[in-house]
Amino acid sequence: MSKDLLLEIGCEEIPARFVDDAAAQLKDKLSGWLKENRVQYNHCKTYATPRRLAVCVTGVSERQEDVYKEVRGPAEKIAKLEDGTWSKAAQGFAKKQGVNPDQLVLKEVKGENYVFAKIHQPGKRTAELLLEGIPSLMNQFHFPKTMRWNSRVRFIRPVRWLVCLLGDEIIPVRWAGLTAGNQTRGHRFLGSEAVIPEAGAYEEVLNQQFVLADVEARRNAILNQLKRLEEEKGWVIPTEEGLLKEITHLVEYPTVLYGQFDEEFLILPREVLVTTMREHQRYFPVEDKNGQLLPYFVTVRNGNDQYLETVARGNEKVLRARLSDARFFYEEDLKLALDDAVQKLDQIVYQDELGSLGDRVRRLGALAAQLADRISLSEKERSQLKRAAQICKFDAVTQMVGEFPELEGIMGRTYALNAGEETEVAETVYEHHLPRFSGDALPGRRIAGLLSLADKMDAIVSSFGIGIQPTGSQDPYGLRRKAQGIIQILLAEDYHALSLKQLWQLSLAQLEEAGLLQKRPGELEKELHEFFALRLRTVLQEKEIRYDVIDAVLASDLSRPVHVVEKARVLMGQVGREAFKEEVEGFTRVARLAKNAGDSTPDPSLFREDAEKTLYRRLEEVKTGYQKAEKQQDFRAMYEALAQMAPDIHHFFDRVMVMVEEEEIKRNRLALLSDITRLIHRFADFNQIVFA
Repeated sequence: MSKDLLLEIGCEEIPARFVDDAAAQLKDKLSGWLKENRVQYNHCKTYATPRRLAVCVTGVSERQEDVYKEVRGPAEKIAKLEDGTWSKAAQGFAKKQGVNPDQLVLKEVKGENYVFAKIHQPGKRTAELLLEGIPSLMNQFHFPKTMRWNSRVRFIRPVRWLVCLLGDEIIPVRWAGLTAGNQTRGHRFLGSEAVIPEAGAYEEVLNQQFVLADVEARRNAILNQLKRLEEEKGWVIPTEEGLLKEITHLVEYPTVLYGQFDEEFLILPREVLVTTMREHQRYFPVEDKNGQLLPYFVTVRNGNDQYLETVARGNEKVLRARLSDARFFYEEDLKLALDDAVQKLDQIVYQDELGSLGDRVRRLGALAAQLADRISLSEKERSQLKRAAQICKFDAVTQMVGEFPELEGIMGRTYALNAGEETEVAETVYEHHLPRFSGDALPGRRIAGLLSLADKMDAIVSSFGIGIQPTGSQDPYGLRRKAQGIIQILLAEDYHALSLKQLWQLSLAQLEEAGLLQKRPGELEKELHEFFALRLRTVLQEKEIRYDVIDAVLASDLSRPVHVVEKARVLMGQVGREAFKEEVEGFTRVARLAKNAGDSTPDPSLFREDAEKTLYRRLEEVKTGYQKAEKQQDFRAMYEALAQMAPDIHHFFDRVMVMVEEEEIKRNRLALLSDITRLIHRFADFNQIVFA
C-alpha cells in the first residue's frame, strides 16, 4: 500500500535568488534518501514561496523493501572440522551475519566450496525511517549564506514551522528546536494557520489561505494578468525573464497593478528609465506598439486586489523620487568634459597593488595597440581604437554610474555621443564590456573586440599577478566570467589570428615592466594555462564533447580556442570508426616508448630494418601533408594525415626491437618514435582516449 509524503519547511522570507536552488536541493535530497533506504515512490513535486520550501512525493510505500542476499564466508576447508561440524570461523561468520550456523550452506565458486549465509532483512516502516532520516537530511543543505537563530542549526533563514505527513499520519520529526505537525501558515497578512488533513491536500489548503505554492502556477498567474492588462490598455509590457523569475519568488499571492510617472522623465535615456524601474523597484516598463517607452510602470503586489489605487500611489511616489535623482545625475554628468573625466581616473584606486584606474586604462590602450598589430586594421580603425581606449572607463567617475553601476558602458556611450565623439568610438566604449556573461552578445566592431580582450586579460593577469584567484565558488572579481568572455571572442571569426597564450604573455610583459607582479612570470604562465584550460573545458562540455576527447585536445596546444574546438569535433567524428581504436593504440604505443628518448633527431643512415626505414619515409610524407593541412586549417585532413602512419607503426613494432643492446641503434629508434610523437601531440594527446 502507498501514500503521499509531504515535507514543508516554513521560514522567514528567503531571498528570491536562493529559492530555486533551495527547492531543488530539498527534492534531490529527499528522493535520494528514499532510494537509498529502498522506499518505493512514484513522483516528486516541489513547492516554493518566499516563506516555505516543500516537496510532495506521491505513491510512497508504507514499508521499505525487504533485503534478500547471500554473503560468502570462508572456504569449506576452513569452515568445517574433520568431523563435519562447523568450525569457530564458520560460527563467527554466522554470528556476524545474524543467522544460526544451521542456516549456512555450501556453494561451489570457481571449483572450490565456500560457506554462504542467506540473509532476509525485513523492511522497516517508512514512518519510522522518516523520524530518523529527515533531521539528518535537513542538515545537508548548502547555501552561499546561512543564519543561526535559537539553535545550533544553520539554514538559509530562520525556520518557524515544520510539516511532515505520510498520508494523514503526522510524522513528528524533530529538527531545529521544532516538532513537525500538520499545521501550515498561510499568507502573512491575508491567511492564517491551517490544518492539512492529508499530504495530497497541501496545495488546495494553501490556495484557501491566499498562497499559490506551485512556482509555475504563480508565474503563469503573473503572466496572465500582464496579458490582460496589455489587451485592456493597448500596451506592450516586456517581461524580462530574470525579473519575472525574481518577482515570482518575491510573492505568494500575486496581483498585478500599474502606475504612472511624469512624462518629463522620458527625456532620460531609455536605459536609465528601464534600469531604475527593473533593477531598483522590480517594475516592468511599458511600451507602445512601436517599442517607445510610455510614462507607466507595472508592478506585482503580494496580496489581493483591494486598495490597489493606494498601493499604486505609494509606488508612484517612490519611483518619482528615484527618477528625480536620476535626472539630476544625468544633467550634472552632461556638464563634465570627457577629457576631464579621464583625468579623474588617476584619483580612483583600481587595486592597492596595481595603481589607479588611470594606470589601468593606459595599460589597456597599449595592449590593444599590440593586438591591433596582429590583425589587419585600417589607419582609421587604429585611430578610433586609440581614442576609445583613452576614454573607455571615463563614465566610472560619473554620478549616474556611481548610483547605477550596471549602466557602466551604456552611459559611457550616451555621454560620448553627446560630447561629439565618433559613433564607432562611442559604441566601442559600450561594446568593450561585452560579453558580460555566457551567451551575451559579442562586440560588433573589431576595435571593440580588441579592447574587450585587452580589458579582460589585464583584469585576469593583474589579479593573478598579485595572488588574487577564484577559489571554489568564490570569484568576487568575476575572473571566470571574463575568461569565458575572452574565449567567446577568440572563437569569433575576426579574431582567429590572435593567440590566447600571446595575449597573456603580452599582458604579463606589461605588468612585469611596471614592476607590478608579485610572482615569477613562468609560475604565472602555468597558472594561467590551467585557468583557461578549465574555461575551455566548459566550452567543450557545452558542445557535448566526450570527456576523454576533451582531455586529449586540452593536453595539446590551447593557444587558439577555435583550433581546440575543431580538433575535438574531428575526434568526435572518429570515435565511431572501427579503425580508430587501432590508430590510437599505435599512437599511444609510440608515445610510451618515446618518453625514453632525448631531444635528438633520427639519422636515416643508422636504420637497419626495412620496417623502420618505411616508417621514417612515411613520417616525412605525413609531415608534409600535415603542415599543408595545418596551414589551410583543415583539421580533418590533419588527423587523416596522422592516421596514415598507423599501419606502418604496427608493422614497425611487429618487426623491430627498439630497446636493443647497441646504444646508438636504440637511441636512433627512440629518436624516430619521439619525432612521431611530437607531430601527433600537435593534434592531441591520444593517451587520454578511453575505449570500453
